[in-house]
Amino acid sequence: MLEVKDVVKSFKTDDHTIKPVNGVSFSLEQGTFAAILGKSGSGKSTLLSLLGALDKATSGDVLVDGVNISALPDSKLTAYRRDDIGFVFQQYNLIPNLSAKENVMLPMEFAGLPRAKRSVRAAQLLNQVELTEDMHNRKANKLSGGQQQRVSIARALANNPKLILADEPTGNLDDETGELIIELLRSLCHEKNTTILVVTHDQALARKTDRRFRLARGKISEITHH
Repeated sequence: MLEVKDVVKSFKTDDHTIKPVNGVSFSLEQGTFAAILGKSGSGKSTLLSLLGALDKATSGDVLVDGVNISALPDSKLTAYRRDDIGFVFQQYNLIPNLSAKENVMLPMEFAGLPRAKRSVRAAQLLNQVELTEDMHNRKANKLSGGQQQRVSIARALANNPKLILADEPTGNLDDETGELIIELLRSLCHEKNTTILVVTHDQALARKTDRRFRLARGKISEITHH
């Protein structure tokens, strides 16, 4: 369960304060696939980094399963990001000279899982995201964009996070591959009961989600299905 309560993020510039996120409140039940739509510069990425504990809100609270991450000390935030959240980015952010499997094993290594277990789990996850076995040991920079995005989703799932945050996950992919990635996120969300929140300006992606929000001028509103 994700609960966002009156979150504000303000930045001071020379002579005025800007608030890309200005009093945002919403909540998502566990296992919901949701999208936040907005034009570029609308504060979507700022909001995502607040939810992912990559940045701290100026005021307001972000609760994941009842834990208020806005109030966690920095020492606890690292563990929270590692154990409770998975990230998927537009640029994939894989380590290019590691294999697909090694990339997925990495977060488990940080979490202290023994090597044999990491290896088995990484292979299972890569199978779940439908990356064929012959690709598991291929270096990330030798994979297509769609394959790299599959690896990055498997990596995001590595530590069984409660929440996956995806920033324009289809942004670098052609339409057909993008659709496959959306379907994959959708099924993983419901199979694993993981909450997945996608930030996007891709309308086709947003139409596939359970709930949709629009962020504009720092405010969020829910878009109801027609």
